[in-house]
Amino acid sequence: MFRTIHRWPGLLALAFITVLALSGAVLSVFPAAESLSAPKDVSGQSVAELTSRIQAQIPGVEQIKRAPSGEITAYWFDGDVFGSAVIDPSTGAAVASADPNAVERWLTTLHRSLFLGDTGRIAMALAAAAMLVLAASGIALVLRRVGGWRNWFAPLRGPLSGRLHTEIARVAMVGLIVSATTALWMTASTFDLLPDGEPVPAYPTEVTGLTGTDFADMPLLVDTPVTDLRELNFPFPGDATDTYQITTRHGAGMIDQGSGALLSWVDATTWQRVSETIYMLHTGQGAWLVGIVLGLLALGVPILGVTGVVLWAARRRSRPRIAGNQSEAQADTIILVGSESGSTWGFARTLKEGLSAAGHSVHVGAMSGFAPERYLKAERLLVLVATYGDGAAPSNATGFLDKLHGQESEIRIPVAVLGFGERAFPDYCAFGQQVHDQFRALRWEILLPFDTVDGKSPQDFARWGHALGDRLGVPLSLVHTPALPRQEHLTLVSRRDYGAEVQAPTAILRFKAPRPGLIARLTGAGFSRYKAGDLIGIVPVGSDLPRYYSLASSARDGFVEIVVRKQPGGLASGQLMALEPGDTVQAFLRRNTAFKPGRGKQPLILIGAGTGIGPLAGFIRDNRSRRPIHLFFGLRDPGSDFLYDDDLAAWSADGKVSALHTAVSRSHTPEYVQGAVLREADTLVSLIRDGARVMVCGGRDMAAGVADAFADILTPSGLSPQTLKAEGRYLEDVY
Repeated sequence: MFRTIHRWPGLLALAFITVLALSGAVLSVFPAAESLSAPKDVSGQSVAELTSRIQAQIPGVEQIKRAPSGEITAYWFDGDVFGSAVIDPSTGAAVASADPNAVERWLTTLHRSLFLGDTGRIAMALAAAAMLVLAASGIALVLRRVGGWRNWFAPLRGPLSGRLHTEIARVAMVGLIVSATTALWMTASTFDLLPDGEPVPAYPTEVTGLTGTDFADMPLLVDTPVTDLRELNFPFPGDATDTYQITTRHGAGMIDQGSGALLSWVDATTWQRVSETIYMLHTGQGAWLVGIVLGLLALGVPILGVTGVVLWAARRRSRPRIAGNQSEAQADTIILVGSESGSTWGFARTLKEGLSAAGHSVHVGAMSGFAPERYLKAERLLVLVATYGDGAAPSNATGFLDKLHGQESEIRIPVAVLGFGERAFPDYCAFGQQVHDQFRALRWEILLPFDTVDGKSPQDFARWGHALGDRLGVPLSLVHTPALPRQEHLTLVSRRDYGAEVQAPTAILRFKAPRPGLIARLTGAGFSRYKAGDLIGIVPVGSDLPRYYSLASSARDGFVEIVVRKQPGGLASGQLMALEPGDTVQAFLRRNTAFKPGRGKQPLILIGAGTGIGPLAGFIRDNRSRRPIHLFFGLRDPGSDFLYDDDLAAWSADGKVSALHTAVSRSHTPEYVQGAVLREADTLVSLIRDGARVMVCGGRDMAAGVADAFADILTPSGLSPQTLKAEGRYLEDVY
């Protein structure tokens, strides 16, 4: 719901909102300039003194105003010629024109009404309303993504456009709400939809009929400091029945021009103070620093607009059309999809096509449309659900658990839940697990045990499909081909070979970095901003499925480096290991924000075996700040597969590696990397108590052994790998 509320006001009013924000950002500079040029030393001056000085310089003065910035302006008629000027309060003389410059006047008219009068004001008010809706719904979406107010500034994961959109939003939201709310208030005041906040004193019934009293004989003007003045209007020349009318921050009154006595007075209302505060917040007049801050926050609106459109378009592209989708009432199989980025819909289409080919009638829909009472012929319910953020429901599955729990129908058709996620995340497939557990608690028949697909793996999906086919008694081969990003040519420039003597041929392959275009550099697309730990996808010749390899380099290194071990019968590894310098391969970049060392000076404990050292070597190479790094590396034979041996020696000498611990599995005293962890238990526990982050890369069995070793050494201190994972201090990239 919140995403729908957030999406359409933004798309429909994007142009107006952008004009409103950019013009407002530029206008925020003028109050600051005005405040800096306004007189500062008027604290001891009274209105009576100021008025005397101005009248001495400008005999025909009819009105004096003091702006919230402190700037004082006088207005007069010289015959039939109107005049106005900024006043120096120390002398009463005119020092500058009171008219705003042409640029400010043009921007103000654009900002308020698009040069269209009342019609333009209404349009800009609607844009402000859209901005308010966007900001409020955006806050709700950010809270859902990060898991509450306490995690408002928690690190983000995901594509650059999504992270940039959220990063700017969570900084700018409060400012945008203030700007939009105050804009709507001021527009309502312009159209007299709100009470007039100005205090109006009662017009006196009796005046002396005299004129010419000196300002020094008017007690109210003598007692009112200039800093409290808002406006002073002079009597109409030649009319002895007219009065001086003064407005201050405390109220408004009328003064007899003959006696100087105060004839009537009304205190400032709360409404006046609220109106002045709102005017100050929106324009920056009287609080120029606030105006500058709000103006800077408004500059985020165009970026939010562009990234928002990119996200919307990406979701539309990633949600495929389901051909031959049957109605809910006629289908024997219901597939419900919970997806944030849209990729899960592609798996749903593959599943639908496979089941349809097996003779089933299938309906595919969003989890938000869950309605068992409409599944009149359904024999099974299949739920394909991704986990969003830190264990949350994706946008089209929000409220599903409540709807399921409150479901009053007695319908209990067999159900199977398949979770989609990234195993490196602490809350891997957590929402899918919640959905499965809720069905089981409500005694729905469980068609298949809960299963997961890691990293959009077609292999995991095909395995689950075989299990489903066996359960249904039909052959079900789910060959899912995900849509691939645009691929680029990588040219091999060098290779270093290892492992032949231990029957594990391995190579460090270094490719020339592609030269990104201007758009790619601006948007971060392709290979423009890759980092160590990111992945490159390579589609081998003769296959439609990509294989992923961790990067051992970053963009600042100027090359793309991976570590490859030739697998028996491996299509991709075989083709990569056959490359010679000058050969090319096609690849695309996939971000891996869940496996990054993060910023700071806290120690790093890097643990890898075999090719798992690839991203760890990249982290070390990039350690320009000499952050303490303790590397644990598992290998078979130092004489054969000691990957990065020369580099590690140089990095150790250069201070990029604080300590190197190797575990050799083929030696007189065989040891695996988890054994090295146990051997250095005291050091590791001390480092973790000092805030160290643990990063593990390599095979699943190795990672499981390392986790068990850490559980053993951390238990006496009341810690565990699970608690470290929850804190973001134990990261895994396993395969």
